[in-house]
Amino acid sequence: MIYTTKIPSPAGKITLASDGIHLIGLWFDGQQYFAHTIKEETKENPGLYIFTQTRDWLDRYFSGRQPAVRELSLRPDGSVFRREVWKLLCEIPYGEVTTYGAIARKIAAGRGQEKMSAQAVGGAIGHNPISIIIPCHRVIGSDGSLTGYGGGLELKQKLLTFEKQTAEEPVNYADVLGT
Repeated sequence: MIYTTKIPSPAGKITLASDGIHLIGLWFDGQQYFAHTIKEETKENPGLYIFTQTRDWLDRYFSGRQPAVRELSLRPDGSVFRREVWKLLCEIPYGEVTTYGAIARKIAAGRGQEKMSAQAVGGAIGHNPISIIIPCHRVIGSDGSLTGYGGGLELKQKLLTFEKQTAEEPVNYADVLGT
């Protein structure tokens, strides 16, 4: 059984999913690949401890307090390669960005390979089932352009702007972005 709940956020409505212990999904309404990893029956259960922890994490995030990914018990469902990419996403510091190519080079180096496809990395990033917490929004094109984000490029820009402006001091998300 998979448990879900819906919560509001300054960036839009969010659906959370859990196996009862771990967070397995966090999607914005209308997000690409919304709930694509859920293959079982779901049941609404807003009182799960992991959902309480996640709401607290998101409240702190949206107030600019930079909570750590490791504070939550995450279990994203995906191939070994995708999980390898998602683990590297969790290492991108708050308020900073990296490129698909840089992640591809890290994976190649870790595997003792000469190179890795940045497009394959992009595919794995695009299927990240735990948005914001596994910070796929912090990955940009090699030319500095905003490319691909399941929640839309406008939301990606807002999240990056918010993080950059709050990297030193916490600020209210709504105050910074006028939402």
